[in-house]
Amino acid sequence: MLENYLPVLLFIFVGIAFGILPILAGWLLAPNKPDSEKLSPYECGFEAFEDARMKFDVRYYLVAILFILFDLEIAFLFPWAIVLKEIGVFGFVAMMIFLGILVVGFIYEWMKGALEWE
Repeated sequence: MLENYLPVLLFIFVGIAFGILPILAGWLLAPNKPDSEKLSPYECGFEAFEDARMKFDVRYYLVAILFILFDLEIAFLFPWAIVLKEIGVFGFVAMMIFLGILVVGFIYEWMKGALEWE
């Protein structure tokens, strides 16, 4: 009975080894010579000029919401289109309600100006 679990245990051990061995090799073999330049704060090639806790423009979040809207829409449309004949009218109405909710989010994004690039 235990011989049935041997491939599973072997797979787990090999997976753990593939995860841990490169980390250990890097920790043991990599040179550790920190200097003032390596330890300094780095932001796009120059010193930080503002506080890290500054407020972001709301457009950043609106673009993120827009991405999630379209990502969800595509993720649900493909399986729905494949089984549309089997799920019938109920599935069609449910998807139209879902798409209507997404369109409301899209209109909100449009009205807030998230689609206008400067």
